[in-house]
Amino acid sequence: MSGDEVIALFIVVGLPMALGFYIMHRLFGLKQRKMEIEAEQTAEKAAQYAVSNHELEQRVRVLEQIVTDGGAHTAAQIEALRDLQDRDPLPLPKEKARG
Repeated sequence: MSGDEVIALFIVVGLPMALGFYIMHRLFGLKQRKMEIEAEQTAEKAAQYAVSNHELEQRVRVLEQIVTDGGAHTAAQIEALRDLQDRDPLPLPKEKARG
């Protein structure tokens, strides 16, 4: 093979292969990044569900206690739950006294 044939072979075969490898490398990198983002979002949702599940479990325990306890105790616990529900979860800061 002469020098011209080697150059022509490189142009016809080598450059398209190199370009194809580069494009595939970029596509796989994009795909990997997309999967990482989806994994982070899934983990965040799982954490939110865990917190919600824990809160629901606590409420069910309270309800079970109310159902199984005596009548006088039941009324007190219902009122306690109402008080918890009526409370503001994030109280506003108190204003400083002007003097």
